Amino acid sequence: MTSIDQTSTDPAASESETAPAEGVPSDAVTEDAVLADNLAEEPVDDVEPTDATSSTDGDEGVDRDEGADRDEGADRDEGGDGDEAAGSDDENPLDVEAEVAADYLEELLDIADLDGDIDTYVDGDRAHISIVSNSTTLVGKDGEVLDALQELTRLAVLAETGQRSRLMLDVAGYRAQRRTELIGLAGDAVQEATATAEPVHLAAMNPFERKIVHDAVAAAGLTSESEGEEPRRHVVVLPSRD
Repeated sequence: MTSIDQTSTDPAASESETAPAEGVPSDAVTEDAVLADNLAEEPVDDVEPTDATSSTDGDEGVDRDEGADRDEGADRDEGGDGDEAAGSDDENPLDVEAEVAADYLEELLDIADLDGDIDTYVDGDRAHISIVSNSTTLVGKDGEVLDALQELTRLAVLAETGQRSRLMLDVAGYRAQRRTELIGLAGDAVQEATATAEPVHLAAMNPFERKIVHDAVAAAGLTSESEGEEPRRHVVVLPSRD
């Protein structure tokens, strides 16, 4: 059992009368005309389509390259639209995202008969949802299941609110642990680049992981860039140019 911890237009009337067809009773024509008039008076709801597409780089992290910069800008624009449209005047749209995501994940856990508590919070411009569990079933190898579940949760929020979501999902502390590992990896690469004065190429990572490494390298005073194509795109730590 899971628990949630929440931190026509009207048609123009015809002026002419049409005589009933031969062999058709006049009262039948009258009934059809009345029915048509009744249907015409019923309003037709305007349905505004939503765009369910999403950009992976822009959602999960920002690489220090041109493509990522464009994604980051798009996210800021779309996020701003979502803030204005989602939720009530008194409720943070990101809190609404978190609530919708938590409800979706709670139902999923019940269907899959998996144990776990759901925690939510808002940090900066993202809603964060964490499934607290000892099971790594929803993490998968190298976080592949987690990444897929995160996208499904974002789509559930989109379907409910009509606004694109950039929420982050963690399961069993996987992302938190991975962040710690990546910061350490970035530190080692900084030391090696400083000692050898040569660029250090790291293993392939997803956009979320590359963003963590870029930030850690920048905090250490060096620069980094991304090279290659997905899924082999990786970070290169550059030595100081002094």
